[in-house]
Amino acid sequence: MDNCIKILRAKFNLSQADLAKMVKVRRETIVFLEKGKYNPSLQLAYDISKVFNLRIEEVFLF
Repeated sequence: MDNCIKILRAKFNLSQADLAKMVKVRRETIVFLEKGKYNPSLQLAYDISKVFNLRIEEVFLF
């Protein structure tokens, strides 16, 4: 699954650690998400989308 988390983080000036703290996961989870090596749970996808004030479909490309 592709996503635009890295681009959005840069736009919002957030580090991987910042985003991880906001959605209550480890920084490594964000790393794996950005590399496409981890598919998020629906709850995590929702939480990340809310940080960027976007819909899940705008962050994660199915």
